Amino acid sequence: MSADFLAPRLRRVRPSPTAAISDQVRSLSAAGMDVINLGEGELDFDTPAHIRQAGIDAIVQGDTKYTAVAGTAALKQAIITKFNRENQIGYRADEVIAGSGAKQLIFNALLATVSTGDEVIIPAPYWVSYPDMVALAEGEPVIVPCHEKHGWKLQPEDLAAAITPKTRWVILNSPNNPTGAVYCAAELHALAAVLLDHPHVLVMADDIYEQICFVPDIFATLADVEPRLKGRVLTVNGVSKGYSMTGWRLGYAGGPAWLISAMQILQSQSTSNPSSISQAATVAALEQGSDFITGWIEILQRRRTMIMNCVNAISGLSADTPPGAFYVFANCQGMLGKTTASGDILRTDEDFAAYLLKSAHVATLQGSAFGAPGYLRIAYAIDDSRLQEACERITRACAELR
Repeated sequence: MSADFLAPRLRRVRPSPTAAISDQVRSLSAAGMDVINLGEGELDFDTPAHIRQAGIDAIVQGDTKYTAVAGTAALKQAIITKFNRENQIGYRADEVIAGSGAKQLIFNALLATVSTGDEVIIPAPYWVSYPDMVALAEGEPVIVPCHEKHGWKLQPEDLAAAITPKTRWVILNSPNNPTGAVYCAAELHALAAVLLDHPHVLVMADDIYEQICFVPDIFATLADVEPRLKGRVLTVNGVSKGYSMTGWRLGYAGGPAWLISAMQILQSQSTSNPSSISQAATVAALEQGSDFITGWIEILQRRRTMIMNCVNAISGLSADTPPGAFYVFANCQGMLGKTTASGDILRTDEDFAAYLLKSAHVATLQGSAFGAPGYLRIAYAIDDSRLQEACERITRACAELR
């Protein structure tokens, strides 16, 4: 009966698989089970001390009231300076916005521009929320498969073939969740050459993992690489990943003033301004440098090596070393068809992920959640000793398969 009250649009949307696995891990942990969570996209590092202190100072100073919907003047200036300094993109104050996480800004942008039947090109593997956001906006996700042999990156010819008169957006996520793929400037130039021929297409550059790159100077972003596209590129970023501030819920974006204005209108009627405390902390994050990232990268590289050694030592699993983010996207097709000790046959990647959770008490995420069946996303941003234990558990569980 209660389902009769739900809007039809909700039938097109599934719960977030990443949120679901986190809830499952919390439930199992509360029941006394020692589960190691390699399914959550979150650094285990504390938010840097100077950023935490800026948030504390904001509270002590009474900076706890409403702000302008799109962010304080100080935060907008910090965002403008960041884009200019690190990405060579010049924005005015009316071309930037802060929101309660990059996720909110992506959703607002799609909701503001996508009409019934409009198409949004999403390269797969993709972040789990993209297709459902498009569906909520009553658009049509157009999934374009990318392949391991191409480093999981969208090829210009595939982009060209996917564009139709109904195409409203192309979403590019680099470094990529779940694969860790990073587009270099030359690869973005090749995609830009296609996009220049289609002036009706907007481009979303989701750069939320920008800080987590293991190859020096590889990162590039489209509005810098091809300035002629700047007027139809929304560059989305935030402090969740690179500054270990997931719980602060602060994202920001730069784009054409007409789009930022529309996103601001939506935000004014939904969440209004992001937390004033988080805004103050983000000013400190963007203005006071990120020297700590070098140390974090060294730790993450060590952890990445641990997972790569584990994966490539197990018959039936394989992976290429990812140049960015903090995930390994492992091919698990060699595990499908095997039988567990209890006699169950692993027919899908979801079966394999469920087996690791049940047998090894290690949580991962199946590739099908990201539009790439036959793979497994392994997040390695956890304490070294726990990660080593997870590797040992996975190895033992896989050895028990027949």
